[in-house]
Amino acid sequence: MLKIGAHLSSSKGFLAMGEMAESIGANTFQFFTRNPRGSKAKAIDPEDAKALIDFMEKKQFAKVLAHAPYTLNPCSAKPETREFAHLTMEDDLKRMEYLPGNLYNFHPGSHVGQGSEAGIGQIVTLLNAILSEELTTTVLLETMSGKGTEIGRNFEELRRIIDGVDLHEKMGVCLDTCHVYDAGYDIVHHLDEVLEEFDQIVGLDRLKAIHLNDSKNPFESHKDRHEKIGEGSIGLEAMVRIINHPKLKHLPFFLETPNELPGYKEEITLLRGRYE
Repeated sequence: MLKIGAHLSSSKGFLAMGEMAESIGANTFQFFTRNPRGSKAKAIDPEDAKALIDFMEKKQFAKVLAHAPYTLNPCSAKPETREFAHLTMEDDLKRMEYLPGNLYNFHPGSHVGQGSEAGIGQIVTLLNAILSEELTTTVLLETMSGKGTEIGRNFEELRRIIDGVDLHEKMGVCLDTCHVYDAGYDIVHHLDEVLEEFDQIVGLDRLKAIHLNDSKNPFESHKDRHEKIGEGSIGLEAMVRIINHPKLKHLPFFLETPNELPGYKEEITLLRGRYE
């Protein structure tokens, strides 16, 4: 069965998101842990969290993916910005334990002129400070498009972060199709070769989720503008190859396309119809 969901609003609570996902034909979903452009987090109702866990078990949902806010930059040149990232991610991981065994994704950040090695070192320092043996959540580094001074523009940078983390078994990767295509990995014409490169550098066992997004920009543009499935430079047929690839089809796929619920429902229906 295709494990597919979309990015949903968390304003109405956990169970409401599960029911919303089911209403559009999804069997998983992604949500922001807090205001994506700020720092405020809604108080968690333990009963609501338990209700979602029961719902997911009953409906045979795949793991859900929590997304850290965009305001985080764990490798900023400013100590106060790095401290904000530390406190926010530490709190997010505590909150995720209300939904044990799921996934938490974050953008590695931008080194803003310090250089990639310094940025990677700061990310590693943060992760080593917040990860613990008791943590049941898998923390995912997201592949990035390489705009500006982003960390995570290539597989080698992701591997260097993982190698520096003491509890590396708690770490994984979320591959964003728009980002890797814009970064220069040709998943349209050379998907097998890209996956082989990922496996050699990072390891396919580290790949835990996929953001399934088309791209508004051409190959290797180093931008980050998502497009609806089949309406961008990646195209529908490449997306179909991705969801059906034997090394990927078992993973959960999360839509972050520029859509409201009806649009997500159409995309999920379209992709389910092409899943083998």
